[in-house]
Amino acid sequence: MNLNKVFVLGNVTRDPEQKSLPSGQSVASFGLATNRFYTQNGEKKQDTEFHNIVTFGRLAEIASQYLKKGSLVLIEGHLRTRSWQDSSGIKHYRTEITAERIQLGPRAGGFQTSEPETTGEKTKVPEEEIPVIEEEPTPKENPKDNPANDKNDDKEIDVNEIPF
Repeated sequence: MNLNKVFVLGNVTRDPEQKSLPSGQSVASFGLATNRFYTQNGEKKQDTEFHNIVTFGRLAEIASQYLKKGSLVLIEGHLRTRSWQDSSGIKHYRTEITAERIQLGPRAGGFQTSEPETTGEKTKVPEEEIPVIEEEPTPKENPKDNPANDKNDDKEIDVNEIPF
């Protein structure tokens, strides 16, 4: 059995571009940037990867309608590499994530229409903060440094005291 599954959480780098296939099906493509934070030699560093995302059908329409440059979005999909030859005979390759599911992130301090059919009144939506989770190697812990180990240093575990 094989598996081709991708999950990426990042920010949209360009507004989705929606087109229609000859069959009439909608297709939208956009860029996504993901960041990785790490520490190297005591210095905090950041790597950014850029991904090409493609959506089809109703998902393409939703992406075009709701995603804008800078939007936070979670994409679930699969990898696909396409190749083509240009007019000068050079072969090109492009690896894309074909989205199967999209989860929209919080709105970034924009305006939201409270009742579009009746009043059209706009209300300010508060911007939500999303924490940055950094990857840091965990140093090997010395059991003597853990305060939880102080009270049970010399006591052995009795198998009869385990509740299961």
